[in-house]
Amino acid sequence: MLAVAFREYASFFRTPLGWLVVALFAFLSGISFVTATLVPGEPASLRAFFGEWWGLLIVVCPAISMRLLSEEIRTGTIEPLLTSPRAEFGIVAGKFAAALAFFATALAPTLLFVVTLMALARPEVGPMFSGYLGMLLLGSLYLAVGTFVSSLTASQTLAFLATLFSIMLVEFGSQRLAAIAPQPLDRFVSALSASARIGDFAKGIVDTSHVAFFVCASLLFVSLAAITLRVRRWR
Repeated sequence: MLAVAFREYASFFRTPLGWLVVALFAFLSGISFVTATLVPGEPASLRAFFGEWWGLLIVVCPAISMRLLSEEIRTGTIEPLLTSPRAEFGIVAGKFAAALAFFATALAPTLLFVVTLMALARPEVGPMFSGYLGMLLLGSLYLAVGTFVSSLTASQTLAFLATLFSIMLVEFGSQRLAAIAPQPLDRFVSALSASARIGDFAKGIVDTSHVAFFVCASLLFVSLAAITLRVRRWR
């Protein structure tokens, strides 16, 4: 798994797409920081910044995950992986770990925003720490969904669009259904929205139920991708 993860992580920086994703993420994050945080008279907090970030991840995470397995299927290099003694879950977990590490790498330059804010004011460190934790958990879920979708097709474009629309369908669809669904079904439907859970992290609240949701949901989609590879091996 570690061998697959290291190889996949390095491959992100061997293509222009990886650098483009990092640059685009840094640029859009900078705009969000300036417009949502550096507002005269407002409290020194990244809460509004974290609140806007989930919308950015809906686009960034599918761009990171779209090539994880679809590129292997397109080029035919999936066959040596499937005929190797590696288990399917180890292959998928390595790919997912590399994508998550790359996402964390793209997230790292935004720590300059924390340094800037602390130089200008005295913000609370706890909410900023929990906010970054929430972003990593949310990103891991979106990347896990993208890993599963990438295992279903040989087209990176199709993997990107399918992941993007799947996330948007669940996020916006669950919010609309929760507004019209009868009780207690409305609470179940609203709980499916990952973005709705990010607000607590931005406030400095680390709810174990939210952490369990993201971890279990990510593990579910990684497992589904491993099952897809198992089916391909049987063929």
